Amino acid sequence: MAPDRLTVLVTGSNSGIGLATVLEAARGGLRAVGTVRSEAKAEVVQAAAREAGVEVETALVDVTDADACVEVVDRYRPDALVNNAGFSVTGAVEDVSDDEARRALETMVLAPARLARLAIPHMRERGRGRVVNVSSIFGRATAPLNGWYQASKHALEALSDALRAEVARDGIAVVLVEPGGFRTGIWDEVEGDVEELAGSRYEAAYRRTLGLSRLSEPVMGDPSRVAKVIMRAVTARRPRARYLVGVDARAFALAEGLTPTAVTDRVKRFTLGL
Repeated sequence: MAPDRLTVLVTGSNSGIGLATVLEAARGGLRAVGTVRSEAKAEVVQAAAREAGVEVETALVDVTDADACVEVVDRYRPDALVNNAGFSVTGAVEDVSDDEARRALETMVLAPARLARLAIPHMRERGRGRVVNVSSIFGRATAPLNGWYQASKHALEALSDALRAEVARDGIAVVLVEPGGFRTGIWDEVEGDVEELAGSRYEAAYRRTLGLSRLSEPVMGDPSRVAKVIMRAVTARRPRARYLVGVDARAFALAEGLTPTAVTDRVKRFTLGL
């Protein structure tokens, strides 16, 4: 897709990868529209856009609100949709309630699928379009104490693979972007999650998880690196089906593919004291 003032709609655009993506889209001359859930978050985006010297539009949308999704897609009729909205879900499977699991699935699985379903007819009319789903290395690999987040990303990957084949003949490409560890707001959520899980039989393992997150944060990449990959996926004539982003993501994917499950299980348990 040539970047001739295409409209790019990015969900979860007030921080991290989403914010970096709307700024990168605007710098590239595209009409950048970022969804946020509050006026305060919209002002964060506008302040960042002013500082960068670019123009970004914002739309107030809770992606779990079906009516709001219909309204925003009908209003902007995006040429490209970037499904980025999401959040961390720290917790062993037995520590995560049905409501928490449902919220994760609604935000990171149902919402991206709904927005794609709504945007595709507009793309089909033009004979072109791009759906970029921001997954994670945890859409390919798994680790303990993060199962519901990983389940959401695994489901997003499966849906993306199915959708890619379904709409390819209409000139619409469906792309997965799979980042490793980058400095985003999602890591700030881990500390709060761990505090709420105090008293769990897994508490010591949660503390180890938090410690590992803190140790790795200084070497995490800048979200702008992921944003550049996302925009490459949006504008490339023939984008790849998947883009792994980050040395850690590539290493993790390689290890998961080559190492026997019994070995990886033992390493994960040893690392977290399980």
